[in-house]
Amino acid sequence: MQGYGTGAYGLREPRRVRDLARQYALVPLRIFLGVTFVYAGLDKLTDSAFLSASGPGSIGELMESVRDSAAFPGLVDLGLKSPDGFGYALATGELLVGLGTLAGLWARIAALGGALISLTLWLTVSWQSTPYYYGNDLVYFMAWLPLLLAGAEFLSADALLASRRRRSR
Repeated sequence: MQGYGTGAYGLREPRRVRDLARQYALVPLRIFLGVTFVYAGLDKLTDSAFLSASGPGSIGELMESVRDSAAFPGLVDLGLKSPDGFGYALATGELLVGLGTLAGLWARIAALGGALISLTLWLTVSWQSTPYYYGNDLVYFMAWLPLLLAGAEFLSADALLASRRRRSR
């Protein structure tokens, strides 16, 4: 039967369905990471306690508490020079990464930003998690990698812009 292939569990499925599934496989990941990072950024930007240099629930207190257990204490020391500034930068970065990921605009750059934020948080805040897989920042870092490699070819501003460039040639 032409047009059909063997899918999971030996079931026959139309190639068109399988091809569509492949094309859109990263869209749910984009939505999840985009919504999560937008939420994380907005949550931080609207939490005055978090954006303080010191005090309960502040970014400064958090960084002080993880400094000695971080893989790279120097990264924490850098943030401790201006904890509130670092908090605003982190929150703004998360918001921009999330919005870029949801829109699929400069998707690889957004994914790189998300991966760097997640890697930094893993090496500092969640490094002491034992066993390592309890630290969710490592999982987020790994989740960004497919988007960094593949970009956003479907349902994205990048795809729309690429299509417009092709038509104008």
